[in-house]
Amino acid sequence: MKKKICVITGSRAEYGLLYPLMKKIQQAEEFDLQIIATGMHLSPEFGLTYRQIIDDGFQIDDTVEMLLSSDTSIGVSKSVGLGIISFAESLKKLKPDILIILGDRFESFSAAVVAHIMKIPIAHIHGGELTAGAIDDAFRHSITKMSYLHFVSTEEYRKRVIQLGENPNRVYNVGALGLDNIKSMQLLSKAELEKKLRFKFGPKNLLVTFHPVTLDDNPSEKQFKELLKALDRFKDVKILFTMPNADTNGRIIIQMINKYVENDKGRCKAFVSMGTLKYLSTIKYVDAVVGNSSSGIIEVPSLGKPTVNIGNRQAGRVKAASVIDCSATTDSITSAIEKALSKDFQDFCKTVKNPYGDGTAAEQIVSVLKKTLKEPINLKKGFYDIRSWEVGENL
Repeated sequence: MKKKICVITGSRAEYGLLYPLMKKIQQAEEFDLQIIATGMHLSPEFGLTYRQIIDDGFQIDDTVEMLLSSDTSIGVSKSVGLGIISFAESLKKLKPDILIILGDRFESFSAAVVAHIMKIPIAHIHGGELTAGAIDDAFRHSITKMSYLHFVSTEEYRKRVIQLGENPNRVYNVGALGLDNIKSMQLLSKAELEKKLRFKFGPKNLLVTFHPVTLDDNPSEKQFKELLKALDRFKDVKILFTMPNADTNGRIIIQMINKYVENDKGRCKAFVSMGTLKYLSTIKYVDAVVGNSSSGIIEVPSLGKPTVNIGNRQAGRVKAASVIDCSATTDSITSAIEKALSKDFQDFCKTVKNPYGDGTAAEQIVSVLKKTLKEPINLKKGFYDIRSWEVGENL
């Protein structure tokens, strides 16, 4: 009998990462792929991106409406509660043999809580990472403790998951799924991309993505104002914005982006959702990626481009040498962008090695799933204690 593997996706960015894995699961004779779409996928405000999942040839088995039209801490907390109620109904109906959860968002946390209570094994992707400026950090580690299988993106993250008490035999360093897309996708030509985006690239171009900093003492609105002031200093540089996630105070940033673009339409354009192909193709043709998104840390180095990483949101992540860290002040951001646009740094970035793997994560994950699901899973996993002689290189 085929094993039912259920994948949960709640945002455009997360789905883009999961896409190559979902395709391989769909193609495997041993598996039945189940998909639950939730969160921003179902929101008109964020582009109703569930339609992209269908256009890509997948069947959505269930939808979980949980995203309230509020980005306050109370609104997000209520969304988590609504998610727990709704995922309970969905997972009871689908009865998967294993649930695949990627990352650290509150939608994923809600699903993990339900699966844990319902004794559904969880395979967690991208555990062990740090994002010190976001509440997602605690969500990620909580999901790790509720999960049975762990697919991490670097050896450092593998050690951290083991440090959290997980058995090394179930923690696999497979690299980052996002690199699978870069390896396998045929990116658009510049002319094709300009036509699809309805945007003409200039001599210099930046791609900007800035998400709320949910744990930072310096408010997101203030940090984003500093970024916009810095961008004002590069009047000859064209700018493409991608909108932030549905996090606390995300709508404030959306309003600020819309106002900025409205005042400078010839130079700027904003996108609710580009989709993976257009997003990766855009990175290929811009001169740098600016903001605080994990994509700037994980995927962008593989395309040979600089990343200007602002503030503390991604603090703690393993970073390639092409990532320029700066504080969330106008002068610091300006200096970082100037460095990123310099010819010497542009040339250097083309030689940088990405620490997040070789683009074969999906294949490795499917191989482990096939092996694991051949036998019944015992969810009484215990706590793996690290003995003093194991700390360090032996892990």
